[in-house]
Amino acid sequence: MGIHQRDSGVLELRDVVRTYQLGAEQVHALRGISLDIADNEYVAIMGPSGSGKSTLMNIIGCLDVPTSGTYSLGGEPVASKDESELAEIRNRMIGFVFQTFNLIPRADILHNVELPLIYGGIGRVERLERARTALEKVGLAERMRHRPNELSGGQRQRVAIARALVFEPSIILADEPTGNLDSKTGAEIMSLFDELHASGQTIILVTHEDMIASHASRTIRLRDGRVESDVASPVRNPPHGVELAGPAAHDIRSGGAA
Repeated sequence: MGIHQRDSGVLELRDVVRTYQLGAEQVHALRGISLDIADNEYVAIMGPSGSGKSTLMNIIGCLDVPTSGTYSLGGEPVASKDESELAEIRNRMIGFVFQTFNLIPRADILHNVELPLIYGGIGRVERLERARTALEKVGLAERMRHRPNELSGGQRQRVAIARALVFEPSIILADEPTGNLDSKTGAEIMSLFDELHASGQTIILVTHEDMIASHASRTIRLRDGRVESDVASPVRNPPHGVELAGPAAHDIRSGGAA
């Protein structure tokens, strides 16, 4: 497999404003957001409905651009990029994990994980090796030829995480990653995120659940399009006594009950 040089994940937002025009009404989704997120940070973004967290996620993920203000990712200004340039940055630097998994039901999970690499123009041998490696990393080495409907919800979310990892992005951006899972399975998925962070991955979670946010070492709370608080946790202990080197971590890697 070719060596992929991971870009710096440092991101900087300065006075970011995002407004939308809905008929005669102007909606102020973000009202001057300034924040930095460094390499290997584990950040939770929280806020009530209408706080601006989804809009902020879209801007961080290069799915949208600010109305005003600046956004730089890895030292590269992205606020003025066109759609093709934004797509290239997304493919190269950001791995997305969504609440609804977004898997292709008729394709096996190896192909689901391989798909972004096809769009990225990676050759067949390299992309299959990368896809297999990503699935091994999330504990699904023995399920590669299964289709999504043959897997549990937790396993499908692990496929989505493998797909996010396959381009070796600098940032994993997860939107309510346990929203469709029961509490036990959700805890196992969060244990996997903990492992990824411990291995050096930058992780940004968008969530409304305090229990999910408690895995992060920093929590940014939004209200009415502004940063209400930005708090770092001096010591992070995973909920439920999860120890990353212990049995729970082994279960995740080995494809245990999820």
